[in-house]
This record gives sequence, structure tokens and C-alpha cells, in this order.
Amino acid sequence: MDSSSGTTGGSIQASLGGRYATALFELARDAKTIDVVEESLTKVRAALDQSDDFRALTLSPVVARGAAAKAVSATADTLGVDQTTKNFLGVLAENRRLTQLPAIIRAYRQLAAAHRGETTAEVVSAHPLTDEQVGELKQSLRTRVGREVSVDLSVDPALLGGLVVRLGSQMIDSSIRTRLNALAHAMKG
Repeated sequence: MDSSSGTTGGSIQASLGGRYATALFELARDAKTIDVVEESLTKVRAALDQSDDFRALTLSPVVARGAAAKAVSATADTLGVDQTTKNFLGVLAENRRLTQLPAIIRAYRQLAAAHRGETTAEVVSAHPLTDEQVGELKQSLRTRVGREVSVDLSVDPALLGGLVVRLGSQMIDSSIRTRLNALAHAMKG
């Protein structure tokens, strides 16, 4: 591991998903396709969020390795991911590690952001954000931390509304669910 991944790489490598993400990142770095792989992983993340069938495939322990690899390959073709990512998904299927996909994607994005000198913010919203909202959020976070911020977006309808943003060790929770819980707690006391 070279110094371009900095201290972030050490903490990322501690987990199984982190080790897979690091391996993928090193392949992409050597092939000079870090951004292409990241775009492909963004498509895979969206498919996990939007497709119950794809999510079930990644979580099912009963799908045979060969069948999982074929299904993942077909999904990769449908999503239009690059060859490195497609091969990587096949390796995950063969090794029965598809359950690690969300952690791998998150860790890869952190490695890619660190490589570019950015900070990564994990953002969970109740509904998908528009491009304009993402742009405004990035600008607000950039102003707050004083450097570029890449965002790792996910959706959790249980939030009801608002956002939960994790930026390093900081957490900003403006979700309606949290506000309602706080109000209910205050009314009990």
C-alpha cells in the first residue's frame, strides 16, 4: 500500500469488506480507472437500493456459487459496469462475499476520496436527493470542513424526512424520526 491512501487505508483494511475494497482500489489505481470503478460501484449501490431481487441475491445463502456468479454477471451487464467491477463482483459471488457489498462500496469510496484529497460524508435521506440538492449539500459540507467532500448517498424511508450525515466522527442528524423521538421523550419527562 502506498502513501496515497494515508491513514484511512489502515483503518479500512481492518474489516473483511475493507480488505476487498483495498484490493479493488489497488487494481483500479494500477489500471488508472479509479473513477470508472467508482461510477460502476455507484450503479451497483443504486441497484441494491432499488431492486429487491438483486438485494435478495446478494443476501441469500442458498443460491449456489455458480448461479450467483451468473446472475451477478448478467446484472453487471444490465447496469453497464466496467470490466474490472464486473470481474470483482464475480469473485465476490464465487467467494460467497456478496453480503459484504455495501461495506465494500463504502470503503472503496473512502479510499478513492482520500486518493483525491477529499473527505467522504455518508448521507442517509428519507427519499432520493435530486442533483441540485446533492450539489447544495456538497457546497454546505465543503464550507463546513474547508475542502472538497464526496458524498456516499443511501435512502432509508424510516427517517420520514430530513438527513443523517456522518462526516468522520461527526454526525449531523436532522431526521424527522429523531425529532419525533426527542419530542416523545420530552413529553414523557
